Amino acid sequence: MKPQSSPALLVAFSIVTSSLAPFAAIAPSMAQSTFSDVQGSWAQACIVELTQRNIISGYPDGTFRPNSPVTRAEYAAMVGKAFPNAPRNRGAARFVDVPSNFWAYNAISTASQTGFLSGYPGNVFNPSQSIPRAQVLVSLASGLNFAPTQAVANTLGVFADASAIPAYAQTGIAAATEKRLVVNYPDVNYLNPNQLANRAEVSTFLCQSLAGAGQIASVVPSQYVVGAAVAVQRSQIVAGTQIPVRYTAAPQIVVAPTETVDLTVTVAADVRNTAGAIAIPQGSQVIGQLVPVNGGSQFVARTVVISGQQYSLDASSGVAQTKKNLRDVSVIKTLGGAALGAGAAAIIGEVTGDGMQGAGNLILASSIGAAVGSNQGRNLGSAIRDAAIGAVLGAGAAGVTGDRTITPKKVLTGAAAGAAVGGAIDRGTVGEVVVINTSSDLTLTVNTTTTIP
Repeated sequence: MKPQSSPALLVAFSIVTSSLAPFAAIAPSMAQSTFSDVQGSWAQACIVELTQRNIISGYPDGTFRPNSPVTRAEYAAMVGKAFPNAPRNRGAARFVDVPSNFWAYNAISTASQTGFLSGYPGNVFNPSQSIPRAQVLVSLASGLNFAPTQAVANTLGVFADASAIPAYAQTGIAAATEKRLVVNYPDVNYLNPNQLANRAEVSTFLCQSLAGAGQIASVVPSQYVVGAAVAVQRSQIVAGTQIPVRYTAAPQIVVAPTETVDLTVTVAADVRNTAGAIAIPQGSQVIGQLVPVNGGSQFVARTVVISGQQYSLDASSGVAQTKKNLRDVSVIKTLGGAALGAGAAAIIGEVTGDGMQGAGNLILASSIGAAVGSNQGRNLGSAIRDAAIGAVLGAGAAGVTGDRTITPKKVLTGAAAGAAVGGAIDRGTVGEVVVINTSSDLTLTVNTTTTIP
């Protein structure tokens, strides 16, 4: 359509084009189905489909500009054309920044009444504000009356960046995910919820919405559509899957070769299944034991805790075989920063067969540093050893009295007493301990395919 020379029309045209209004008010002659800048694009089929239905349009220069951001006003116009028969369930809102002569006034009013969009406090709409991806998905879930049927946290676990989803958007995005409205390009695992939505992305969200309603065939490449069966994708953790874990309390754990110790570690990175969904989120806890195997020590997992829920897990680490003789001068530095098993501390103190050792507990040598430091002039190895003995005896005393709670006060009291022992047992014969490197020796491998509900 050739614009007339009327000054008023020229001004109006200037306002429309400067507001990037091709989604809203482009003459039919501009609603071409091919654009010079979308040929071969991942979203080409969707863009063509929506253009042919006059839901979106291009620019006078024959471009679509798929990577350009979309304003809230443009999105209101677009969603209104996509769902012209959406019921108006709310009263018309009067936004202070949307005058009646604004080009998208009617579209914004309709989007508000149909529940696709809402304003901000103070009856502000911000029509020229670019809309983030999270807002678009929440808008579609709201306007189409979608609600999640599965646990929101489980559904959102399919996204590698789920922690970035704003609290207000979590329920809506979970519902949109179940309905297969979410399209992530180029990596289907990353939602990028706070990234501004571009024209191609908004188009594909709408295409998926229309396809779900049976109004069009699905034209978005399936490899970019987040699947609906999130719970099924997440549930299977196949045998052989590795689970990286960390034990942040100490860089090493020292145990006796025959010692069994309870241990809880933290999952260091998201664990994904073969479908690419997050099976065990980073930060989950794994509960198990260090058990003696062939003279070494192996971490055997029994339980994984995800979002406060416990699930059975059959997984184990390799066998740590690093051993050190307590007469080796290199062991002094190791003991100073290690977590000590009760059996290891018993060896250090030449205490054997004493039921007061509180087996199954780990005592941090670093936590008794004050007692060790007070023994200036003594052999450092002896001081660490004696402090460790005291710490274990302090913990063991709790067991003898029936009080299984081990508090810092109890441990430090015992440590101080142990450090005061001096060199009375320095001349004894000491044995070997197993040294576990917590950054590498605890990595788990799933032994049996596991289902997490």
